[in-house]
Parts: sequence; C-alpha cells; structure tokens
Amino acid sequence: MSTTPAQTTTARPSPARQRLLDAATDLFYSEGIHSVGVDRIIEAAGVTRATMYKQFEGKEGLVLAYLRGEDEQLRALFTEASAASSDPEVLLDLVIEGIEQDIRERHTRGCPFINAAAEYPDEGPVRSLIDDHRDWFRATLERAATAAGLTDPADVAASLVLLRDAALVGGYLDGQDRVAPAFARTARGVIAAHRG
Repeated sequence: MSTTPAQTTTARPSPARQRLLDAATDLFYSEGIHSVGVDRIIEAAGVTRATMYKQFEGKEGLVLAYLRGEDEQLRALFTEASAASSDPEVLLDLVIEGIEQDIRERHTRGCPFINAAAEYPDEGPVRSLIDDHRDWFRATLERAATAAGLTDPADVAASLVLLRDAALVGGYLDGQDRVAPAFARTARGVIAAHRG
C-alpha cells in the first residue's frame, strides 16, 4: 500500500504545465471531470494540443495531476500545523481549524476525491490514487491521535475522516457558514470524548 500519492518533485513545473493544471483544477472541480473535454482545458490554459499531450500524455494524466494537487493541499495543512506547534493536541486543533477554513473558502462544491470517485467507480489509476490519499489521511490522523494520547486512535481517525467527508458534501448542499462550525464543534467533541 502506497502512502505517497503526491509524487512531488523539486523542479518547478513549466508555465504551460501550470496553466493546464490550473485550468483543469478549476474546471474539473466546478463542472465535473467527465463533462470537461480536453479542448476546453486547452482553450482555458491558452496552450496548444501538442503542449497538452507533451505535458500530461492525455486527460487521465491531467486528472491524476489534479488529484495529486488536491492531495498536496491536505498534506500541506498537516505540515503547516506541525510547523506551528509540536504539541500533539494543538496539532489536532490546528488541523480541525484548517479543515474548517477549507470548507468555508476552497472546497465549496464538495470533496474533490468523493466527486472523482463518483465519476471513476471502477478500479484503475484514478481510484488507486483516491484510495492512497484516503489511507494516508486516515493513518495521519490516527498517528496524531496516538501522539495526543487519545483512547482508540483508530476510532478517532475514522470519525474525523467521516466528519470531513460529510462536512464537504454538507457545505455544498446546506452552506458553508452553517456546516463549517458544526464540523469543528463535532470534531472537537470526538477528540474530547477520547481523552484518557
């Protein structure tokens, strides 16, 4: 089982690659992956078809890059929280704050991984990346709960994953201002219930 679907590189992407990825990210998230064609992405990015295929070797490569970018965003939330505090309980609270902010400001149309999974119901590279991302997220939360001395860290992690999933979908349906604070309040309740 891989725990690193975000195959990051130290080299900066070319401007054309970045424009393609930015366009695809906006379009895939706002309109759905299957409903957005390659020509639309090429037009939005202002590149040629040859550039698109040189950079991504097709739409699936672009979809995978889009989801890796989403994975990197969530990983960055944990990195920033770790940089802000070495206290495991503070780390969990900072992660909850970061997810709450994400629900309000960035992911206002649901979870990009749930949305992509609905469009890719069968086995394949996209579903594999989604599964790896979710395994990493759950395992990272479990390690944080263990470090904070919480009882049943696996249960804490499973609950927090479920709450994030529900909050991202609920924020889209019921409004972020209603759902984001409910997520934070409930997530903190889960943590408080598992303090030894």
